[in-house]
Amino acid sequence: MDTNNLNNRLGGETSPYLKQHADNPVAWQPWDETALREARKADKPILLSVGYSACHWCHVMAHESFEDEAVAAVMNRLFVCIKVDREERPDLDRIYQAAHNLLARRAGGWPLTMFLAPDDLTPFFGGTYFPKEARFGLPAFPDLLVHVERYFREHRAELTAQGPRLREILAAGDAVTVAPDATADESPADRAVAELKGQFDTVDGGFGGAPKFPHQGGVRRLLLAYARHADPEALSMLRATLHAMADRGLYDHLEGGFFRYSVDAQWSIPHFEKMLYDNAQLIPLYAEAFAATGDIRFRDAAIAAGDWVLRDMEAPQGGYYATLDADSGGEEGAFYLWQRSEFEESLDADERAVAIPYYGLDKAPNFEGHAYHLVIATPLEDVAARVGLPLEEAAQRLARARDKLIAVRARRARPGRDDKILTAWNGLMIKGLTRAGRLLRVPRFVDSACRACDRIRVDLWDGARLSAVTKDGRTSPYGYLDDYAFLLDGVLELLATRWRQDDLVFAQALAKRLLADFADHEHGGFYFTAGDHETPLYRPKSFSDDALPSGNAVAASALYRLAHLLACPTLEAPARKAVDAGLAALAHYPSMHAALIEAWEDAADPPAIIILRGAQDALARWHERAQAGFAPRRAVYAIPDDAQDLPPGLAARAPLDAVVAYACQGLRCEAPVKDEAGFEAVLERTML
Repeated sequence: MDTNNLNNRLGGETSPYLKQHADNPVAWQPWDETALREARKADKPILLSVGYSACHWCHVMAHESFEDEAVAAVMNRLFVCIKVDREERPDLDRIYQAAHNLLARRAGGWPLTMFLAPDDLTPFFGGTYFPKEARFGLPAFPDLLVHVERYFREHRAELTAQGPRLREILAAGDAVTVAPDATADESPADRAVAELKGQFDTVDGGFGGAPKFPHQGGVRRLLLAYARHADPEALSMLRATLHAMADRGLYDHLEGGFFRYSVDAQWSIPHFEKMLYDNAQLIPLYAEAFAATGDIRFRDAAIAAGDWVLRDMEAPQGGYYATLDADSGGEEGAFYLWQRSEFEESLDADERAVAIPYYGLDKAPNFEGHAYHLVIATPLEDVAARVGLPLEEAAQRLARARDKLIAVRARRARPGRDDKILTAWNGLMIKGLTRAGRLLRVPRFVDSACRACDRIRVDLWDGARLSAVTKDGRTSPYGYLDDYAFLLDGVLELLATRWRQDDLVFAQALAKRLLADFADHEHGGFYFTAGDHETPLYRPKSFSDDALPSGNAVAASALYRLAHLLACPTLEAPARKAVDAGLAALAHYPSMHAALIEAWEDAADPPAIIILRGAQDALARWHERAQAGFAPRRAVYAIPDDAQDLPPGLAARAPLDAVVAYACQGLRCEAPVKDEAGFEAVLERTML
């Protein structure tokens, strides 16, 4: 086939991101054997473009270059062009982001633009966004295409020779072997907190400068440092960060939910994407912070964000959609921004008196000098005092104003929604909503998590293996480590909140397949891809967190938890081996390994497991009591007397003549407790 005459093949894909490019004049191909074979046959380099549907700069590059006939002609003439949705193929994104970092010596991002040799898929040049015309210190994309293709032709032998070394370096990059010196009495948790204190923004909260990301793992490490060690500095940093994120522009103050990150250091203006995985981690973090501090603002933020998920992101048949776009009507943030005139016209005088100072419209516009993105500019108590109202009346006026503003906003063009169901991100949200629902006493959150778990078990589990994504009735043929690890973790959280026998069976099956398909039996830890998955360049295995927690760390923690629940020591061994495999990376930069620190703590000092058995009414009362307070290292499972077919280790914690509690740490259990006073003592002893 003459690749100059290839057609755009994205129209048959289900990915919303790929479909966004189906009408481009670029002859885009999905990543499949047909496209790779054609590149080899034509001996053309591959132009690999990786992005996702909610990505603003992906849209910009598409509008500037991919929709331009002249630019497309150059792309089609010189390259086989492949488009990848990074959410559907996180393996390819991981591999080629790492390659970009190595080649360009700087961080990557999206859109990711990589140029690959057709024979072995080794990258030889790459970048992220390139403009159509030279600006921002970047070359014009059409000129770049010509130079890259010429370089490939003129240096083919050299590039072929350096390919094996590049692949070797990439594979070695996942294993950090050199660690900084640490004193013998410094734990990774202590060193992580020290690093976070050094990175803390004492003015605006959070870590570092612009752009500023939530860094959920780091913030939770502060919460644990405060809860366990009464660290006042950690508490101050925690409060400052959580209040800044919830009160300023990272949060949607009308309908709830967190945006992806702030473009400034003050948390004022976000990048307007709403990602499922960010909210899946922030909702339980705010719920835990409320449980630990009693701060009502944290509770309110968690509940409003959770309700946004149920309203806008939950599929009718269960499960959660992936993202909301940053753009609407072709403009970034247009759905969320306000002109003062429109804002005022939407409200009556009483509502304006409260809403204008509360949301900051009595100040200069905060978005590019011409529009307002709503923030909590003045606490409601201060607004009430300023206008001479009781706080309750001010709150009622604000509630009426919010309802009217939501109604006005509903008439605008809504951001695009990527409605694929991603197993890994759903696993995170199942855990997040379940934990928040338990801590905040919001049963609808747990109900939603149960529906999501049931949907995944029906549509994304074939009885033996998971699929990573489903969309329009079509599922991927493969799953990744994060799919198994995050879902297993979420199912275990569900079991500790609402016992369902099918979930226990599912958890055991997930663990079995995770160990069979992903374990590195020689060195420890887990690969990101299964053993029979295609492996361009190398098989990734990472222990650090990024926007998602480390799959290796979550897998280890979940396996520990399941091992202790089932009293099954054979599940402990691979978890411990994974933690050991990550110790060098953990020592190198602890604050980037928050999830691995928790797995390390589980290995060093196993968390408490309490098994309750009894008749339903008494069981529910004891279980309810066990949910009070912040106890991050205690899991309580309420198993009815009539539960059938329990695994042997769990069945040994048998029901007695009344409700009974079996308190265990690791694989060691105490004598059963049958009186409420004794149970209270167990709860007190296992708080932290």
